[in-house]
Amino acid sequence: MGDFNHPDIFWRDNTAGHKQSRRFLECIDDNFLLQVNEEPTRRGAMLDLVLNNKEELVGNVKLKGSLGCSNHEMVEFKILRAARRAHSKLTTLDFRRADFGLFRDLLGRIPWDKALEGRGAQESWMGFKGQLLQAQERCIPTKRKSGKNARRPAWMNKELLDKFKCKKEPYRGWKQGQVAWEEYRETV
Repeated sequence: MGDFNHPDIFWRDNTAGHKQSRRFLECIDDNFLLQVNEEPTRRGAMLDLVLNNKEELVGNVKLKGSLGCSNHEMVEFKILRAARRAHSKLTTLDFRRADFGLFRDLLGRIPWDKALEGRGAQESWMGFKGQLLQAQERCIPTKRKSGKNARRPAWMNKELLDKFKCKKEPYRGWKQGQVAWEEYRETV
């Protein structure tokens, strides 16, 4: 939040009179930010803004008069964030506890020639997919993702992370002019 000094922005219809203010609005849109202050903070203009990236993050925005000899209104708001971090509700397949023998057996029992006979490509795919998902549900348990691994895809293991780090280091060096383009490309 702060004094962004764009008095020509009309926040109700998201338009602006000057090029610099239009660029500022584009930047806000490009970064998926929301402006939550609705009242003018200096001589009828809304200069002091409260920007956030989640609608439910900030609330109770109020103007509280000016402080000392300032010609801006003080903006008070509450951050509506719980002190505890929410637990992840994401679930993923737990391949470490999967019963692949049963999985193979279940899919091996299906007479695929007869099951797919006389069907078109789409209908065959839907039949195959249905059988595969049923076997998956019976043989591969799910687990709740937690911690920093909750943000990481299930297939991202330590080996792949190390390879990504090996790729990032030369890239950073190339961006800073310390590594030649050819060396970076060779690493990639």
